[in-house]
Amino acid sequence: MNRRPRTGESSHLEFRVTEQHIIDFADEVMPEILSTPWLIWFLEHTARGVVLPYLEEDESTVGSVVEVKHQAPSPLGALITCHAKIIYQDRNMFSFELRAHDEHEIICRGTHKLRVIRKARLASALLAKRP
Repeated sequence: MNRRPRTGESSHLEFRVTEQHIIDFADEVMPEILSTPWLIWFLEHTARGVVLPYLEEDESTVGSVVEVKHQAPSPLGALITCHAKIIYQDRNMFSFELRAHDEHEIICRGTHKLRVIRKARLASALLAKRP
């Protein structure tokens, strides 16, 4: 990274809850609602969006910590808006404040840490783990 995002920089991402994003245990009684793993996926990508413009060609990001409180359900078809804001940075580690809301209320709050890595170094480290 030649340039770095500043503390306070943020990003947002919107998505609509589709069949792909709902819990896999919905039934006649349990409603079709947004699953927590999918919500985390979108939140992580929102955070990554803050850092992406600053990455060099040989760099990428990996998540290292996600702490999320999914506090309200969102139904199939809901429009979700995710927000990520850098609250702290230390060299190649960025900490984010996360939140998400649907058309009615805040559905999630949390934090996330991601690390900027060199792609080749990660690929090399994985070679040692292959059988």
